[in-house]
This record gives sequence, structure tokens and C-alpha cells, in this order.
Amino acid sequence: MMRSLWTGASGMHAQTLKTDTISNNIANVNTTGYNRERLEFQSLLYQTIQSAGSNPSIVGNRPANLQVGHGVRAVATTRSFQMGNLEPTHRNVDFAIQGNGFFVVDQGHGNVAYTRDGSFNLTPIGGGQLALVNHSGMFVLDQTGNPIVVPDTVDAAHLVVSQDGSFAARNSEGQPVDLGITMAIVQFTNRQGLEAIGGNLFRESPTSGAPILEMPGDVVQMSQIIQGHLERSNVQIAEEMVGLIVSQRAFELNSRVIQTSDQMLQQATNMRG
Repeated sequence: MMRSLWTGASGMHAQTLKTDTISNNIANVNTTGYNRERLEFQSLLYQTIQSAGSNPSIVGNRPANLQVGHGVRAVATTRSFQMGNLEPTHRNVDFAIQGNGFFVVDQGHGNVAYTRDGSFNLTPIGGGQLALVNHSGMFVLDQTGNPIVVPDTVDAAHLVVSQDGSFAARNSEGQPVDLGITMAIVQFTNRQGLEAIGGNLFRESPTSGAPILEMPGDVVQMSQIIQGHLERSNVQIAEEMVGLIVSQRAFELNSRVIQTSDQMLQQATNMRG
């Protein structure tokens, strides 16, 4: 069987996965805090037909190997964590992170997740208290690992959050009163190792490393929280469309390889001695 059949098939499969990745980027062009993905490829096993320097008495010292590759495979999906544009929303419970940090939310049952999506809301939880939650109702956590809770007398319009995540509320005289709450922002040694779980959420993995709570001296560069803004997706439509066209043409060429290999096999089969 001709190697090119399997090589072409591997190329078609790889380009199909690339198209899937691009389509997911385009679908999330308006998703808050979304980071575009890129598929990484790796060549498959090479077969050495003749080694360099073999048979010196016949062909001399061959300066290079004669090798044939067996195609390509997808090996990883990497994310671009380049910051998207900041969009003002004029909502005091919308937040964007300028820097490498992530918000921390409580998934329940002792599990936490991390996100760049700072579109939050204040919701009543009883006992005269309001909790800061994401759109899925998950509690946003503070630096002590507890849900961010404020008295229900605090109007969201009067909420003031500084760049370091400290919460305050304006009193009747318009002066900010410290609430003794600081929003948790964490960083990871290897952000690429985070596992995406949907819902704009990530979770820790063995390759991401443990979350590092942003505290002075614990991280190289502290993030800044921008109140009243959201981070838009960093997907560039023009870039994705170019990649889609390239992927489509590569898929077509790999399918042409299979067709050509099939024709060559057919001609060999039809040969008469």
C-alpha cells in the first residue's frame, strides 16, 4: 500500500481538527473574556530507507539520509492570552482584569474554577445579604476563599471597587466606606496548562500549577481590576477567515494526494506484462 494514502488521510484529519478550532473561535467572537485557540501540529514517524554514509564502497559517503515521512497529527491546543479590548458597560458589578490574573468562582462541593469573564451580579441570599455571583449563579470568592457578600442596604450603583480589588460603598455623603472585602485574583505558572471546562471557566491541572493568589511579592506583576468594564474576546475575524481558507485548501490538496495515489495504484493493477 502506498504511504501517500495514509499520509494524505492524516493531513485531512489534521485539517478537519484545525477547522473545528477555527469555527469555535469564530463562534466565540462576542464571548466575554474568550481567548482564541490555536491548533499545534507535529510530524509523524519517519522511515529511513537509506542512512547517511551507508555502502561507501558503492555510492561513497552519502551526505544525507533518505527518509520518508508518514504525515502529521494534532498534538495540542494552545491559547492566546493576549488581552482583548476593554468595553465600558457602566455597570458597577462588571469587571475586567488588566494583567495575567483570573477571577475565582465557587462551583460547589469544594470545587473552584477560574475565569476572565467579570460579568457579575448581586443576588439576595437571605439574612439581609447580597452575594456577588456570575451568570451561572456561582459565588465570586474573596482573598480568604469565602463568597463576596455585602449588606442588602448596599446599592450596586454605590459600589466602589479599587484596582486592587478592595470593596467600598458610598454613603449618603458620597464618601466611600471600606467594606473589608478584597476580591481574589490568582495567577498560574503555566496558563496554557489550564483545562477549559466551558461556561468561560477553567480549572487547575497538573501542568498549570497551583493557583498563586496575587499578593505583593508573590507574583512578578500584579493585575489591575477595572470596574465598569468587560474584556471582549481577542478573536480577530479577518485572521480566522484567512486561517479557514488555508485550512480548506490544505484539506483539498491532501484529498488530491489520495486521489492521485489511487490512480497510480489502479494503473499499476491494470499493467500487463
